[in-house]
Amino acid sequence: MLTGGCYCGRVRFAADAPAFHETVCHCASCRRAVGAASVAWLSVKRASFRLTAGEPIRFRSSPGVTRSFCGTCGTSLTYEAEAYPDELDLTIASLDDPDAVPPKDHTQAAERLRWTSLADGLPVHPRTRPGR
Repeated sequence: MLTGGCYCGRVRFAADAPAFHETVCHCASCRRAVGAASVAWLSVKRASFRLTAGEPIRFRSSPGVTRSFCGTCGTSLTYEAEAYPDELDLTIASLDDPDAVPPKDHTQAAERLRWTSLADGLPVHPRTRPGR
């Protein structure tokens, strides 16, 4: 079971299915939405996800993409792509135990900031991972 929430605790969630597509995304859209050099994400089956407290603010960040965040503290929480209706992405850092789900690769690395060094030994994909 994965549990997590925002910084102030207003929004809480749980997912009772295993994580997959654990990645660090370097795309400009994620960077701007979160205000960081990169964002660590994981995916879960949408049917396994539920809010356990509060309701995040949702917004269309780009065509076919909806993101959510806490309206009180601003913590980025989810990414939903219409292209993958059965999946929901969660920010790994919003988990109660982010160390339990480490990233397995870097995606959208062609967009990474020039001053970002990828020296962790994980696979690096210029765009999406193969087969995605």
